[in-house]
Amino acid sequence: MTYCVAMRLAEGLVFASDSRTNAGFDQISTFRKMHVFEKPGERQLVLLSAGNLATSQSVISLLERRAGSGDSNLMNTQSMFETAELVGQTIREVTRRDNPNGAMSHVDFSCSLILGGQIKGEAPRLFNIYPEGNFIEATEETPYFQIGESKYGKPILDRIIHYHLSLERAYQCALISFDSTMKSNLSVGMPLDIALYRRDQLTLWFRDRVTDQSEYFLQLRQQWHQGIQSLFASLDPPDVP
Repeated sequence: MTYCVAMRLAEGLVFASDSRTNAGFDQISTFRKMHVFEKPGERQLVLLSAGNLATSQSVISLLERRAGSGDSNLMNTQSMFETAELVGQTIREVTRRDNPNGAMSHVDFSCSLILGGQIKGEAPRLFNIYPEGNFIEATEETPYFQIGESKYGKPILDRIIHYHLSLERAYQCALISFDSTMKSNLSVGMPLDIALYRRDQLTLWFRDRVTDQSEYFLQLRQQWHQGIQSLFASLDPPDVP
């Protein structure tokens, strides 16, 4: 299992992913779920992946191998929409190759991807790409996407995230979302990969790998825990007999 979240805000984009894969109680490994493609000054792309690890790795490997070739690839698409279409086509290609005609119905070959970034000449955009290869785009009213184990980290995002929130606050909210998820589900775990993109810079503004020893994360986790405890203790008790 994994958890990834990405946000499209007025100031730019926020990306966060965990790195744990779990194929059983005794098969827990670490794999990077964040993949960066860039051509400084021309385009900045980030892909987050969740689902079947073999499928997602094959998709990313094909996209990397074809980048810079003469065919249509991540480095020569004309728009972010066209880029999302290309990623969706690659998901379908890998799924057809590894499971032709859906013959192995007992195996889940599906993977989901979040694609975000900016190509020079258009605004930053963010897409949630489904296992079938189709996708939806983030809007001002729906500024974030989650893939993977999303339910535990969703409440804080719904309460806090809005289009005009600063990148710094959104980054902080993403960390709290991950802390809540890891508190309730052991299949999501450290380290976390973080990337912040400021609008029109066409290069990542900030990138970090957060571990369970990262001073700011530990401080934020403690402040959040104490804050919730204090707030709950301050609530008026119910009027019951």
